[in-house]
Amino acid sequence: MARQPRLIVPQQPHHVIQRGNDRQVIFREQADYQKFMVWLKDSARFYEVAIHSYVLMPNHLHLLATPADATGLALMMQKVGRLYVPWFNHKYERTGGLFEGRFRTSLIDTDRYFMTCSRYIELNPVRAQMVAGPGDYPWSSYAHHAGAKTDTLVADHALFWALGNTPFQREAAYMDMLQQGLTTEEVEFITLSILKNQPLGSNTFKTDLERKTQRQILPAKRGRPFARTLPPPPQA
Repeated sequence: MARQPRLIVPQQPHHVIQRGNDRQVIFREQADYQKFMVWLKDSARFYEVAIHSYVLMPNHLHLLATPADATGLALMMQKVGRLYVPWFNHKYERTGGLFEGRFRTSLIDTDRYFMTCSRYIELNPVRAQMVAGPGDYPWSSYAHHAGAKTDTLVADHALFWALGNTPFQREAAYMDMLQQGLTTEEVEFITLSILKNQPLGSNTFKTDLERKTQRQILPAKRGRPFARTLPPPPQA
């Protein structure tokens, strides 16, 4: 059975996750993170993909990104893989694949879930109990959003700019949002959506996507089974 193509909608944000094969480590030391970041930044610019939030974890990575067209997101991830994997294999004298097949993606209902997904991504090291707070983890976009440094990989989304009229107001509002954390239900909903390559949004959002993309997104409705007519018993 042919694999259904990813649901990629230009000019809309997507949550992306790429895992190490068999959950193996894909970043072993600081230089690995740095090299990956360089190639990710160059590839994002080349294929016109705006990256709004990210986190690089030891064995996987998350991105919140908006592609300019239907092919840029996949081409960006492919190019980074073609550059990083041979470099990593040569450095650590290993062979074979590094990543777990195709990356997964979840189209985001922007108004309802964009900021929640950004928080989900930047709080990932906290949920993994690697650090006490998001500012303690160096390989994410949190420092940029909190005003601790300028990260040229990050393209601020309009919803981030809407948090305040000045950089200080935006940064303070964003930090306050992260301090509030996420509910268990929010974490589970986002996690399930990305792992199943499903859009992150309400049923209304998904119904509208079905109409626009002409592909099934919501589960098919199950009809009642037809009643079987049994033959009459044989005559004695």
